[in-house]
Amino acid sequence: MNIAVKESSTSQIALWSGRALSGLVVIFLAFDAGMKIISLPIVAETSVQLGWPAHLGVTLGILLLGCTLLYAFPRTAILGAVLLTAYLGGAVATHVRIENPLFTHVLFGVYVGAALWGGLYLRDEKLRSLIPWRR
Repeated sequence: MNIAVKESSTSQIALWSGRALSGLVVIFLAFDAGMKIISLPIVAETSVQLGWPAHLGVTLGILLLGCTLLYAFPRTAILGAVLLTAYLGGAVATHVRIENPLFTHVLFGVYVGAALWGGLYLRDEKLRSLIPWRR
């Protein structure tokens, strides 16, 4: 009996680069969520500066942690990436609304989003087949 085994087209360098990049994103977002959940004073101050009620920090932290956990697990990583993209889009919109500096504040969510999708793209063969690079 012959069993056909499909070899993965993911190089080890791409796989480990994707895992490292995704790991950095997960660590950063988990740290951010943790700061919100434990209600550090800086979170309340920043929330008020951004025009959000200070008491919503815990809610946003729980939401961020849930999305980050979905992203961290391979089976739900794409769903997590989509939800985190929406979360980060809200952050970008908030910074645009109060006219924060473009490259340091407004686009920071875009930078994090690019890193999370880049890490996922490098480590997920199905995502690469869905969105291939053209030559």
